[in-house]
Amino acid sequence: MRENFAKVVKPKSEEAELLARIDFSRLPEHIAVIMDGNGRWAKQRGKPRIFGHREGAESVRAILDTCARLQIKAVTLYAFSTENWKRPEDEVSGLMQMLKLYLKKELKSVHKNNIRFQAIGKIDGLSADLQKELAAAMKFTAQNTGTILSVALNYGGRAEIAEAAKKAAKNLIEQGRSLDDLSEADIETNLYTHNLPEVDLLVRTSGEFRISNFLLWQLAYSEIYVTPTLFPDFRRAEIFRAILDFQKRERRFGGVLDSDKNKL
Repeated sequence: MRENFAKVVKPKSEEAELLARIDFSRLPEHIAVIMDGNGRWAKQRGKPRIFGHREGAESVRAILDTCARLQIKAVTLYAFSTENWKRPEDEVSGLMQMLKLYLKKELKSVHKNNIRFQAIGKIDGLSADLQKELAAAMKFTAQNTGTILSVALNYGGRAEIAEAAKKAAKNLIEQGRSLDDLSEADIETNLYTHNLPEVDLLVRTSGEFRISNFLLWQLAYSEIYVTPTLFPDFRRAEIFRAILDFQKRERRFGGVLDSDKNKL
């Protein structure tokens, strides 16, 4: 797998040093990213907020390219929450236009890298033309077998759980079963991410220690990595650092590791 980076990581560089330390047998299967700090990055440079979002698109490219080369099974990006509609109208409009442009510009590259694209969230709450672009992108990449890229749009974690619970309850009633039979598995089957592995690693940029209503169900046992780096500066080296930090963790999932039992 290391050879996948031969043409993009310079020998003896910081990226090369970090890459050399990664244990490819212990990679996370699913990485989720809260892409925060675009506005602050732009403000520091005296630019409008949308300028930071545009530069953040370069970080998205770096994440996808790196994760595809690492053969990470799934990457989920928090692009636009249900609360983000409260932002200034020109910023929201600019974000939506930028997303449509990104889809048109990057889709061929995404497809070439065998990445499967899907949008999650209340997609029917987006504009008709954006819904059309998203549907076309999902159809175009549907047969790809590499990394699954999920982009969360008009997304809220609480709303997702409520919607999944309603669907699960409706299914039970239609089957003539009692609501007392409702299980976690019934809800998981109806989540937007039902086709993805559990989230192993959540990355949040910009140094904020909160999960902002993102994948509330799916993050139950995720490792969380917070970096002060603003998202437009989050590139390949930062991804390697997040993975290396993940590999230092001892994942107990509520239990006790065999190595710890003798210490009790």
